[in-house]
Amino acid sequence: MIWKKDKRAPCTADPDDSIYPPSTDESNPARVTCLGRGWARTSINAVIFRRDSLTSHLGMQYAAFYGPRGRVVLARRRLGEAAWETERTLHQGGTRDAHNCLSLMADGEGYLHLAWDAHDSPLRYCRGKEPGSLRLGPATAMTGLREKRVTYPEFLRLADGDLLFFYRHGASGNGDLMLNRYHPASRTWSRVQEGLIDGQGRRSAYHQAALDERGVLHLSWVWRETPDVASNHDLCYAQSPDGGRTWLRSDGSRYQLPITAASAEYIRRIPQGRGLINQTSMAVDQRGDPCVATYWTPEGSEVPQYFLVHRRGGRWQTSQVSRRSTPFSLSGLGTKSIPISRPLLLLDRGQAGQTRCHMVFRDVERGHRVSLATCDNLDDPQWRFVDLTREGVGAWEPTHDSVLWLQKGLLHLMVQKVGQGDGEKLERLGPQPVWVLEWQPPA
Repeated sequence: MIWKKDKRAPCTADPDDSIYPPSTDESNPARVTCLGRGWARTSINAVIFRRDSLTSHLGMQYAAFYGPRGRVVLARRRLGEAAWETERTLHQGGTRDAHNCLSLMADGEGYLHLAWDAHDSPLRYCRGKEPGSLRLGPATAMTGLREKRVTYPEFLRLADGDLLFFYRHGASGNGDLMLNRYHPASRTWSRVQEGLIDGQGRRSAYHQAALDERGVLHLSWVWRETPDVASNHDLCYAQSPDGGRTWLRSDGSRYQLPITAASAEYIRRIPQGRGLINQTSMAVDQRGDPCVATYWTPEGSEVPQYFLVHRRGGRWQTSQVSRRSTPFSLSGLGTKSIPISRPLLLLDRGQAGQTRCHMVFRDVERGHRVSLATCDNLDDPQWRFVDLTREGVGAWEPTHDSVLWLQKGLLHLMVQKVGQGDGEKLERLGPQPVWVLEWQPPA
């Protein structure tokens, strides 16, 4: 069953459930389908660094989430249809820690790949038994090298069907960025970079990656000096034209690897203690110009604001997106309870062919709804704000089907009302329905 706009019906995963789907704004119609009920006492199903929570391949869409008792649940449907088929797997995760999220991707042959339950802990990874199958094999190693202290697993699918896999090896404030590549022809993994970004035992890089239309890999990151999020500082950048083997600065000069704090290209200097968030979002326009969405507190203010840092005309520029008025301080250890989400950035073409920006977010000032900001032209940044839902979604952060967006320009978000206590504390919130919200930008 599918629900459009604010038509209400119980979740099909549990016919006796009285919880309704999120109603959507009449002026920005979206539709939602239900996957089932999931763990919601932490934000583990709804943290932004799930790459991906949803993914598509050859007309099928797949999803992964933690069920009410921490069991890994997979789901699939044919794109355009409403009904989801679900499979409760034998794999379990530590749902009390929101870092232990699930990341999902399909390779060029249609096999699902899943990484989960990683927070400075041994790699947990498995692959589907058949193309398109929801049945997973046992947990296995990738390369077997430096896989004992894994955090932030992230998949990207290349145009040839190979997969890239990023992860941090080491602890917060003391870790290195690793990069593997999966080869469907041999069904094996190989190491591309052994410590692409080296914290030198004194810091770690918190990254986000994106592929452009030409297949160039783009990477941005913040540095963190200690486990305290308040020690986040600066935005840096690198790109690779060959799947991660060679890395360049934005001016074309070549990095000597590994990249360190001394050799990195700094695209925006932001000092420690300014509320700079980590693990955000980046995208690349049709010209190959990268754009990073994040938030920090401007100098002379106590109110964090959303910003874009983007390359235009051969130089890096900063644009403020929001005009928030509610102050908060970002500091401490573990997963934080924060009144705004990290932003998801999406780029497409406007009517005149210029780059159009969409930023998906959640903010206490908008009732914790799923919200969207759109700018038709970064050369004249005027932002329009709308809410895609009428109800709040707790501590939710946006994750989407990145393959579907790149291929068809369709936004499919995984949405669940979740709690998140500060420093991994559990909220008193029972299992909540997990939804896919579908929205298409106007032409």
